[in-house]
Amino acid sequence: MNRMLGYLKGYKRESVLAPLFKMLEATFDLFVPLVMADIVNVGIAAHDLHYILVRCGLLLLLAFVGLTCSLTAQYFSAKAAVGYSTALRHALFAHIQSLSFSEMDTLGTSTLITRMTSDVNQVQSGLNLFLRLFLRSPFVVLGAMVMAFTVNARAAMIFVVTIPLLSVVVFGVMVITRPLYKTVQTRLDRVLGLTRENLTGVRVVRAFDKEQSEIDRFEDANALLTGMQLHVGHLSALMNPLTYVLINLAIVALLYVGSIEINVGGMASGDVIALVNYMNQILVELVKLANLIVQISKALACAGRVQAVLDTKPGMTFPAKLLGEVAEDKTGDAVRFDHVGLTYTGAGAPSLTDISFAAKKGQTIGVIGGTGSGKSSLVNLIPRFYDATEGSVEIFGRPVASYPRDALRGRVAVVMQKAQLFGGTIRSNLLWGNKDATDADLWAALETAQAADFVRAKPLGLDEPVEQGGRNLSGGQKQRLTIARALVGKPDILILDDSASALDYATDAALRKALAALPGALTVFIVSQRAASLQHADQILVLDDGHLVGIGTHSALRSSCPVYEEIYESQFKKGEAEA
Repeated sequence: MNRMLGYLKGYKRESVLAPLFKMLEATFDLFVPLVMADIVNVGIAAHDLHYILVRCGLLLLLAFVGLTCSLTAQYFSAKAAVGYSTALRHALFAHIQSLSFSEMDTLGTSTLITRMTSDVNQVQSGLNLFLRLFLRSPFVVLGAMVMAFTVNARAAMIFVVTIPLLSVVVFGVMVITRPLYKTVQTRLDRVLGLTRENLTGVRVVRAFDKEQSEIDRFEDANALLTGMQLHVGHLSALMNPLTYVLINLAIVALLYVGSIEINVGGMASGDVIALVNYMNQILVELVKLANLIVQISKALACAGRVQAVLDTKPGMTFPAKLLGEVAEDKTGDAVRFDHVGLTYTGAGAPSLTDISFAAKKGQTIGVIGGTGSGKSSLVNLIPRFYDATEGSVEIFGRPVASYPRDALRGRVAVVMQKAQLFGGTIRSNLLWGNKDATDADLWAALETAQAADFVRAKPLGLDEPVEQGGRNLSGGQKQRLTIARALVGKPDILILDDSASALDYATDAALRKALAALPGALTVFIVSQRAASLQHADQILVLDDGHLVGIGTHSALRSSCPVYEEIYESQFKKGEAEA
């Protein structure tokens, strides 16, 4: 929590002034019952209209000053809370960006979204209320008790008994409900996860007529969330009736004691009114404090969840500068795998086992295998999205872990299986590859990616708007733009992770031909389910259940690798023609 409070550093002044002005407001409020007592004891008793009007003017002055203090406190507390939550969101987002794929897989997307939005909002609201009320309410409660002693010590003893009882109720409810709010947020994660899953896979749900089963899944998760929220709400709801019962019993006791004191001349009737007003002030402030504590309980639970993300250490560290020397026997290697194994966090079995091969500079390497054979896992080790759990991965003769992040990602470009574009324009998406690229560089990349024709056909060309996720583009257009984006950075290694699956065979062949014609020694890894897309590769890696079961050229593998031959025959028997 100390780390989270550090984000208030720029708002120390506001964090002090907000409760200070609230204390001033509370101080003026405490004088109101005394003025009322004077009006009754002096003004009304003596039928002195002037005295009554003067005291009423004093009440208006106290109200105006209190309102001014309240508005000032509200301004400072809101400024501090909003500024704090802004800094916290920035820090949380930056920290999430520093996490590796392993931590992202473990935490889950829906949980991270909840903690970035709902949890931070709850913390902001809790901080705002804390700065305004947490000191004011106890101050008024204790101040009212002290002021009651100035009126009548015997009657004030009722306050001494009532306040501890009220405190037990208030803080008891807080202790019980705080852990339950954590459970509520966890179940909210589940509901958000199901919602995200359904919205993302809505086409699949409808294709298999699974709407009702998905509705049932959602209703089950939502029922658990609703049940827990109701349970916590019921416990929190006990606070108001219990406090009201205690306060009203205390008022009855005050009236009883006050009547006795008035009879014996120990008090005036205005003093009883003052004491009842003080008791009502305590009631109002404790109700505020009760609601505040409920909100703070939520905020603390949410803060703990945010802190858990901030405490998650990145599983990878990158050096500040390039380390090590290149061995002479590895100067021609672009990528080398040496007995590499990979087991994902929490997985029951390895995804890759004992993978060894070398890819020379300028070669085209094909990667093929059945679904779940480990193709994406293999190429994800090259840009170090994951670290190998066994063996070593080397890039241009150096271990991949010896490269600074910028240097590694500058030399290795990856086009993912799922084409992902961002809201903006075609130009802004392409500039992700190199922010300093010229229009000539962008068009050259588009030509190689076979995307230049459809971009030229757009009314605005490079400045054509792109909706979030590329919704206004076809699957093939998105894939070609993501390939062009990777080429803009002019990498030394290009990985196409099944990123041409939406292209027709002619466009796919033209793309491979254009990549082969690029100047320099670009090493290309092509992951594909199509044997026709890989048959002209310099080497083809055949994976089966995480094992490298074949390596070689197309012709060699057809005679030596049963797995490759099976894939090839299954495709070409269906009428595919060699590209």
